[in-house]
Amino acid sequence: MSSLSAVKAWDLETDVLIFGFGLAGASAAIEALAADPSLKVTICEKMPEKYAGGNSRAAGQSLLIAKNPAALIEYQRAMSTSNPIPEEMLHAWAHRMSELEPWIKERAEEAGSQYIQGTGFTDRQAVLEFPELGAADAVTYTATILPIPAGVWLAFKANVDKRPIEVLYETPVKDLIQDPDTLEVFGAWVERDGRLQAIKARRGVVLAVGGYEANLEMQRNYCGYEKLFPLGTPGNTGDGIHILQKAGADLWHMRNKGQSGGIWPGLKAPGYETVFLRNLFWQSFSWLEIAADNKRFYNETAELQLTHYKEKKHNHWVDTPHINAGPVHMIFDETTRSYNCLALKAFTWNIAAEGLDWSDDNLKEIEQGRVLKADSIEELAEKMGRDPNAVAAEVERYNQMCAQGEDTDFCRNPVTLQPIATGPFYAVEIVPAVVCTGGGGRRNIESQVLTPAGQPIPRLYEAGELGSMFSNLYQNGSYLTEAMISGRAAGRNLAQTKPWSEQE
Repeated sequence: MSSLSAVKAWDLETDVLIFGFGLAGASAAIEALAADPSLKVTICEKMPEKYAGGNSRAAGQSLLIAKNPAALIEYQRAMSTSNPIPEEMLHAWAHRMSELEPWIKERAEEAGSQYIQGTGFTDRQAVLEFPELGAADAVTYTATILPIPAGVWLAFKANVDKRPIEVLYETPVKDLIQDPDTLEVFGAWVERDGRLQAIKARRGVVLAVGGYEANLEMQRNYCGYEKLFPLGTPGNTGDGIHILQKAGADLWHMRNKGQSGGIWPGLKAPGYETVFLRNLFWQSFSWLEIAADNKRFYNETAELQLTHYKEKKHNHWVDTPHINAGPVHMIFDETTRSYNCLALKAFTWNIAAEGLDWSDDNLKEIEQGRVLKADSIEELAEKMGRDPNAVAAEVERYNQMCAQGEDTDFCRNPVTLQPIATGPFYAVEIVPAVVCTGGGGRRNIESQVLTPAGQPIPRLYEAGELGSMFSNLYQNGSYLTEAMISGRAAGRNLAQTKPWSEQE
């Protein structure tokens, strides 16, 4: 931390200082002004304006709508047994969830956007991730704001743009300005226009800067993951965690039992840190995946998106094995190539922010060499740098099970047992792709950051992905709504906080 005595003069002054212009930061700003329209509210965003939005922009835009707090409490408690959420926080969150929808509709209406029931890109009205734990009673339905992609984020950005909220882009937070004894926060140092600047925050600071999914060193040290790529913003490099450590915060949920959002199959885009999401919806199934040992390693066509890429092993829900199986290749034939786009275009940073595309028939990617092509499986294996005999034997074993109508290795649905038989043949590397990380400062339902002794750090709040309350399994639509709830609490509480004075 940096003490108040280190500040010779303030470069900027504001009432409520928010770091991170994603959904949580936007919600904090909107709610602060709703509580006190006379406030000066400033958002500092690390990324350029064209890349603002954080993971809120890249997410699937699903919103959990839950009207039965008691059922939601039971469901979330069951999903969190390995690392229980504090009961007081759990109960308050569930009740705030049950009252959230009208506020979301207000934001959509103010932006001139369409709020709908459903995900916006599938026919499902409700995504029930863990039915055996009580999803049907807890989840009233799933909702979103159009368009897809990024509709929720775009609506909230429009709300911010209509208000007298100062937004400073390319202004990352570097340190907090605090009392070294009480830990009270007075403002922050930022990097702006090529130099360090001090911003005075008369009411306090909100950290809503996301997680560390784009920081491979942190992924290795906290989770032991050797290779991992973000589906969301490349700006989430763990800045907030480092600052919270210096600020005296207790940390929680740094790994949980894995990554709560799951580790999904990704497709690398050359020249970009971020990845496409491999398609989830298939018109044909003449394909398989092999791990580093040239063997299949899971049920490839299971609808794992419905459990955020968790699978049940020994009666425990754990991350699917992509993270420990690499390098992984998807092998497919001409039928699957011609009937399916390999990439899902509904969301991810590459689609929502970078404006990248993947050709519907995959031919552009084949021409570029991103998808390998060969006349035989043996030749394809050589291009992958694998043992031709081992790969051919595994494909032949799979084809034999297709002929028999039973996957004796991984129990694929018989309907999906279609042989890899129509040449030419193709392969693409599948990389482990992470949705988000929930770790950060321990906080309470009012979004106050807590010390290891459980005491709030004065004038320091946290919202969104950074320090998320979710501790193990994750229900679709909960992260974006939690960003709203935690952001609103932070903004409302700071609006009601008495300003500090240097004369005190």
